[in-house]
Amino acid sequence: MTNILEVKNLKTYFPIRGGLMRRVVNYVRAVDDVSFNLRENETLGLVGESGCGKSTVGRTILHLIPPTSGEVIFENKNLEDFSEEELRKNRIHMQMIFQNPLASLNPRLTVQEILTGAAVFHKLVDKKDAKDLAGRLMEYVGLNRQQLQRFPHEFSGGQSQRICIASALSLNPKLLICDEAVSALDVSVQAQILNLFKDLQAKFKMSYLFISHDMGVIRYISDRVAVMYLGKIVEIASRDRFFNNSKHPYSQALLEAIPAAHPKYKKKHKTIEGDVPSPTKVYAGCSFAERCPLAEEQCKHNVPQLRDTGDNHFVSCHLVK
Repeated sequence: MTNILEVKNLKTYFPIRGGLMRRVVNYVRAVDDVSFNLRENETLGLVGESGCGKSTVGRTILHLIPPTSGEVIFENKNLEDFSEEELRKNRIHMQMIFQNPLASLNPRLTVQEILTGAAVFHKLVDKKDAKDLAGRLMEYVGLNRQQLQRFPHEFSGGQSQRICIASALSLNPKLLICDEAVSALDVSVQAQILNLFKDLQAKFKMSYLFISHDMGVIRYISDRVAVMYLGKIVEIASRDRFFNNSKHPYSQALLEAIPAAHPKYKKKHKTIEGDVPSPTKVYAGCSFAERCPLAEEQCKHNVPQLRDTGDNHFVSCHLVK
């Protein structure tokens, strides 16, 4: 299967300044040497604790945040080689859906203006055909044409997220980055939106990078799963292999933390000791070693590499053979 996106050794560092001269004294290593690929018509779930760098990965791929180093290759084209104008033209094929739908919609514009503004600007549709496009987009996401002249505040959270999805679809994207796209919604509405994502993927053959901290969402929507810890990817596997046979101690701890499905079933959780370390710290070895219950001496002095342990199951851990 062809890769639509390749991320190679991506780093995104934010400088910390101090002193009278405001010199750079350190860096927040939000994304630290991340590599993965995304295939056509595939959903890759990116999961991890809050602050691990998931959202920064998504924003850096789109160059909403400039990368410190590394490569983002979209349809065999390195985005680093593009000028600002070329990047703007190619970015229409890569769209992003954010966590808070109401904050993503301009409150002064009608739904029709929101849905057609970008398509008209990029000359994908004539102004005379804009209303028809907006109507079709509304129907794609389960809303109706009669709502086109309403404003964002007149819609519920779930409906607002549907409008955000329709707005992204207006540019015929090939890649959709969903950053906690259902976490602000009620559980029943989450299920509806997740089913909508699946239906739209089947209809338009898009690829998804689905960022979430919710293991239930990741299990339902993903074809493959990537786990991040402190700016690094520590495990990548197919959904079934990950949930049935995860190998990295951090991944196992995340799965252990999933609440039991039935209230009468009491699940014994294996908690991770200690707090999440600072992303400004540079580690001689594995960044998870301080909290890992299985850590050995080599873990503290040698950085593990993400390697294939068989069947395209990649793990970054010295203890996994």
